[in-house]
Order: sequence, then C-alpha cells, then structure tokens
Amino acid sequence: MDSFNKLSLVDGPLFWTLLVAGVLGGTFLLFRRRWSWLLLIVLALALAFVVVSIAHWLLVNVLLVFPEDLPLDVLAWSVLAVAALFLFLFRIQGSSWRANAASGVSLLAVLLACSLQINSYFGLNHTVSDLLGHEVGRIPQLEDVLTKSAAGAFSGPMPTEGLVRRATIPGTSSGFKAQDAFIYLPPAYLSSERVGLPLLVLFAGQPGRPADWLTGGLLEPTMNTFAAKHGGRAPVVVVVDPNGSDTANTMCMDSRIAQADTYLSVDVPRWISATLGVSADPTRWAVGGFSFGATCAMQMTTLHPDTYSSFIAFSGEREPSLGPDRTRTIATAFGGDSVAFEALTPLTNMKQRNYTGHAGFIAVGASDSEFGRFADELAVSARASGFELRQSSVTGAGHSWAVAVQELPSAMEFLAPRWGLKQ
Repeated sequence: MDSFNKLSLVDGPLFWTLLVAGVLGGTFLLFRRRWSWLLLIVLALALAFVVVSIAHWLLVNVLLVFPEDLPLDVLAWSVLAVAALFLFLFRIQGSSWRANAASGVSLLAVLLACSLQINSYFGLNHTVSDLLGHEVGRIPQLEDVLTKSAAGAFSGPMPTEGLVRRATIPGTSSGFKAQDAFIYLPPAYLSSERVGLPLLVLFAGQPGRPADWLTGGLLEPTMNTFAAKHGGRAPVVVVVDPNGSDTANTMCMDSRIAQADTYLSVDVPRWISATLGVSADPTRWAVGGFSFGATCAMQMTTLHPDTYSSFIAFSGEREPSLGPDRTRTIATAFGGDSVAFEALTPLTNMKQRNYTGHAGFIAVGASDSEFGRFADELAVSARASGFELRQSSVTGAGHSWAVAVQELPSAMEFLAPRWGLKQ
C-alpha cells in the first residue's frame, strides 16, 4: 500500500499510463463510421464550452469560490472532459451493452487524464498519498514534542531532519475558529540549540487548506534542505488557516465576514510566543504565502510591521477580493465603505507609510500574465515605500505551486541574513 501511495501524479508510470489511456479513450469516443458523427463532435465541443463557461462564471462571480478567473489551461482541459461526457451520452443511444461499457471505460480514462493535467498545472498533489491525504492525516499533535522538550529529551545530538506536527491555535481575542495549523520544527529545535530560532508564518491559497503547503508546497523537504545548509538551523514554520474552511474567504481582514486580521496579528503571534519559544526579535519574524496567501502575507507586514518584519509573496493578488466585482467585495465585507476597505490594502499602506528596515520577496510564474502585472505593481510600490525587495519570475510556470516550490529556497536565502542564519 505504501508503494502505491508514493506513486507520482505528475510523472512516472502511473501518470503516463493514465495519460496514454486517456488518449486511447478519447480516440475511441471520437471514432465512428458515419459522417453525421462529425457534427455531433462539433456539437459536443460547443456544448462543453457553454457548460464550462457558465459554471466558471457562477463559481467566480456568484458563488465566490474563486477570487480570480481560472487559468485558460485549466478551462481548456475542463472543456475536453465535459465534451467527452457529451460524446459518451451521444454514443450510448441505441448501442449494445458491450459498446456502452467500452464507451464508459473510455470516458473514465479521459476524465482521469484531464484531471491529471489540471493537477499538474496547479502542482498541488504530487503523489497518490497527497491526493488521498494519507500522510497529512497521520501527522501527530504538537503535544508530544512539547512534552519531550519539557522533560529534557532534546538535550542530545542534533537530528539530521526536522519534523512536522499539527496544532489548534485558538481565536481567543478574535473569536475566529480556524482549521488546524501545521508546524515545521527544524533539527536545531530538537536539540540544545533551539534557543532564538526565527519564525516563518505561511498561508495557502483560496480555496485551499494549510496542508497544501505540505503537498503542493513540498514544505518539509525544502526546509530540511535549507536547515542542512545552515548547520541544522532554520525558521520554525507555522502554516496557519486564515479562512476557517477550505472554501471560505475572509480576505484576511477584520470585516463583516470575520475578525481574521485580529486572529492572524494577535491570536496567532500570542500562541506562537507562548508555545514555541521562537525568537522575540520582530526582525526575525516573517510571513508568506501563495496566491490568496501571498496577498494575506503582504497585508500582515504592511499593517503589522512590528509583528511581521518581512513577507514572501508567491503569485499574489493586487488586493484582497471576494471575486472580480470589486464593488460587491466592498459591499459584502464593509457595507459599501470603500475607504475602510482600502485602508487595509497593501497598496494603500505602502503609499502612506515608510517600511525602511523591512524586506519582501515577490515571485510569480512567467506565463501567469495577470498576476505578473500584479507583482510588478506591488514591487514598484514596495520599493518606493522602503522595503528591501527581491523580485523573481519562474520560467514555464503559471499560477501554480511550482512558483512556491522553486522560489521558496531563494526567498529563504534572501531572508537568512536577517534571521542570523549563515551557511
């Protein structure tokens, strides 16, 4: 079972087998020895385009599941999947059970292949275990580490790798109920050299969950590699939930939706300081994220620079949003008060405040044109407001976790001197 869980969903035997099966299945659904079938193929594609367009519009503009339009690559694979469904429905009319069974298997193969391509674009699930949540589900609670620490069990040699634990961070002041956070503890934390380690707080995208940083973001191996280059020392990383569920969107603000900003700027730092024993020096505290989480990270640093001194923003939005309709966002969260909304956005604060002594790292996929424009605008404003800024573009990447996977090591090295970590 473990070998099955480790099978790759982005390359390797399973990926290529399902991809070839999808091509063969699509070929079977397309092939039929009559000219009228060509018209049905065109009709299936047209219907699929309409269905996906309507569903996409509803998800973004009505149901507010996504704050921005989905990438064209994802929409294209979705159209192919829905077109295959229509072709299947056209084929089963008056066919034998054997032909219908073959059509059903072909449809399943196409749907799996399209799903793999969408997953590959986003880079969220690298293995079968990631998809099924097996490894994440087995992560124990933090209490075992705290108990061992109190008993002096970490006074021996430094281990070669860190470990990941989960914990519930209460919304004592905010009343916010978050999903469990995940905490990476570097090797130095598990030894006598744990004193004064820096802190990195991370947020995932939306929709999403903290565990996405473990699967799509490959957080644990990335941090272990960084720690190995720095004598076992690395930041303690706390991946926090700013939304309360996989599909909610608080915009990381105190608003009519939730007191998310208070949770992230008061409750979370208080719990970290009281529980994890990291450095109390604010210059050694950073916050970061991907997509929605990147926007949230910039909000935390621009609004609370005395708490979070630096930010890491991978593929962030121009400003927080519930969807493309800015007026609706402000009406829903602030009762139409645009001044109250804009006072909490990074661009507004970077125009009005000076952030000399603070640092930021911005990265985006080179083919992610819309978010690339956002990144350029935010970078210009950040530099003008005094941030020491590093900006990067990832060749071949769109709006995907590949940006975080490739650039997190660079961001860590950029901030390492501020954290007192040298190779």
